[in-house]
Amino acid sequence: MDDLDLIRERADAVGLATAEDLAPARERLLAAARTGRPRRAKRWFWTAGAAAALAAGITAVVALAPAGETGAGVGVGVGVAHADPVRVLTEAAGAALGEQAAVPRPDQFLYVKTERSDHSVREVWFSVDGTRDGLIGDTKIPGCRDGKAPVYGANDPSKEGTLEDCRPSPAYRTDLPTTADAMLAYLEEHHSGERGDVNALGKDVISLAYEHALRPASYAALFAAAAKVPGLTALDHVTDGAGRPGVGITWPVPPGSSPKARPEVLVFDATTHRFLGTRDSAVTVKTFVDRVGQRPGR
Repeated sequence: MDDLDLIRERADAVGLATAEDLAPARERLLAAARTGRPRRAKRWFWTAGAAAALAAGITAVVALAPAGETGAGVGVGVGVAHADPVRVLTEAAGAALGEQAAVPRPDQFLYVKTERSDHSVREVWFSVDGTRDGLIGDTKIPGCRDGKAPVYGANDPSKEGTLEDCRPSPAYRTDLPTTADAMLAYLEEHHSGERGDVNALGKDVISLAYEHALRPASYAALFAAAAKVPGLTALDHVTDGAGRPGVGITWPVPPGSSPKARPEVLVFDATTHRFLGTRDSAVTVKTFVDRVGQRPGR
């Protein structure tokens, strides 16, 4: 049984409590801490501290440092959180596991809208099964049918519309692992950078979380696998590309990087633990539609 199995077992057994649900328990703990007997003052103070710490842990994932406290590679004004970043990612995995995700038809498209910190917007329509032509903005993305895909936007006009060999790239990934260990092995096998480059691995996590659709168990495995990466840091006072506040999780910048290089930062809602995006961009809409160019509700 790995970490994700424990998360799944816990979620199935008791569900995911809200802060409102836990508030009465927190008050009882604090009340108990305040009613200790004077003749056992030393033990009372220890109990009060332990109860307060436990109550804080129940109602919030992270206890955050003041904005002025910063860590290596982190910009001024971004505080390092006191809490273990592994716990933040574990909570995110539990939240993902509890999602009720829709199962698309093969002929549908995954629509994703992202907003960037410079207020620009990106929209994509990707084929669910990878066989139909999609769009990134106004740029046509060829689907792969019978091992062949048309060429669009070629520099050489004579190649426009010709066919080349391909393999379908489905937007809906049902082939991904559903355990933390298996997902980490998958990420290491299909890494985009050098083996052992945790910053590149972070980008691979972002790529799968952004413009792909995964089953809830695979989303959970993705965040649980990320929790196993060494050198993680939790950050306070982080907003995603749409300005939504949250808790940030980052990896170290590779040695030898430019002094201006900034680490990738994944942003999660501090209350629901839902993945929001990164410090530079935010996933604001992600759903399935019936045709290219269609937006939700139209």
